[in-house]
Amino acid sequence: MRYNELVEQCSKEVTEIFPWDLEERLAADDRPLIVDVREPEEYAFAHIEGSLNVPRGILEQACEWDYDETVPELVTARDREVIVVCRSGHRSVLAAYNMKLLEFQNPVSLKTGLRGWNDYEQPLVNAAGETVDIDEVDEFFATKLRDDQIDPARRK
Repeated sequence: MRYNELVEQCSKEVTEIFPWDLEERLAADDRPLIVDVREPEEYAFAHIEGSLNVPRGILEQACEWDYDETVPELVTARDREVIVVCRSGHRSVLAAYNMKLLEFQNPVSLKTGLRGWNDYEQPLVNAAGETVDIDEVDEFFATKLRDDQIDPARRK
């Protein structure tokens, strides 16, 4: 199985929403918890204001008590709607899938990720809480593969 196949398989078991759905949920009285599973440097550059950064690599331990990585706000959110976000919507599908396995009642993945959120012209802030320019976010989110990361069968 390949990565994209794994994401596709897990997405069949996970609820996904689009940026406009998240916008509506954030305007409601009962706001969901937003968990950003990107790496800290990605989160520092641009994230949804009020979101919680829990990198994908520590997510499962962050969801439980008694670990160095425990995030109490996340552990106590098992019965809440938890919107999981990443850059493109792939890591968030895997994270939401694992959260379901850990008995979270309503983990949801943001389809299209923060790329789609930015394309929908919704605000993102940096570590200082300042709004990040849409074009800067586009550039930051752009794929930047080195030649050695490209499948040799596809290289020219």
